[in-house]
Amino acid sequence: MPDPRGNADHGAVVERQFGSRAAAYLSSSVHAQGQEFAQLRERVGAIDVPRVLDLGCGAGHVSFQLADLAAEIVAYDLSPRMLAVVSEAAGDRGFGNIRTVQGVAESLPFADDSFDVVCSRFSAHHWRDVGLALREARRVLKPGGLAAFIDVAASEQPLFDSFLQTVEMLRDTSHVRDYAPSEWAQMVGEAGLVVTSCSRQRLHLDFETWIERMRTPDVMRDAIRHLQSQVGQEVRDAFEISDDGSFTTDMLVLWATK
Repeated sequence: MPDPRGNADHGAVVERQFGSRAAAYLSSSVHAQGQEFAQLRERVGAIDVPRVLDLGCGAGHVSFQLADLAAEIVAYDLSPRMLAVVSEAAGDRGFGNIRTVQGVAESLPFADDSFDVVCSRFSAHHWRDVGLALREARRVLKPGGLAAFIDVAASEQPLFDSFLQTVEMLRDTSHVRDYAPSEWAQMVGEAGLVVTSCSRQRLHLDFETWIERMRTPDVMRDAIRHLQSQVGQEVRDAFEISDDGSFTTDMLVLWATK
């Protein structure tokens, strides 16, 4: 197993970016709401009292959505301050079956074949080594178990891909990469999981809320707005960029099994 200390530098950036904003992510409507939750509840609800790993749990929205369906949910994240928010919110909501564990996605401290469901939502674009993390997800998933990966999706078109990665990095320096659907399919397959379905949704992001949630410095905020003003009309159309900077991007919902 690779030494998780190899993630120390990037991990410190992630904790710096997200630790102080944990409460903002708990109240974020983008993270608390989504039509993918209905799919999650339907599919997880079909499994008899499953044990669930919420991988890269953030403020715990997946954990809270599935708590009434599961025997146990392990909310797992790199940020101790995020996990503290999850623990407090779980207690406030009466979810005694949610427990938190701190660590990196690339080195999971769980036994082989120990979860019925592994779910990750809006986390993978921060992982330093997605391939390794996916192999770890497969390792801890029981044979026949359900895996769900939900994240912002990059375009297969280089021009649109470059724009998205740039604004993501300017807004949040812990960003690694949004992956295109073809990249996801390849990485999941190489990890030994079998893709069962894959769909895309559109995700609208209000610019001011998106920036404030991360407390993006003004110099970075201004760079994003300048970039938006300088790109060609095809980019503006693809991302539905509004005059106030708000925009829309793709989101991927991928289901797989072991």
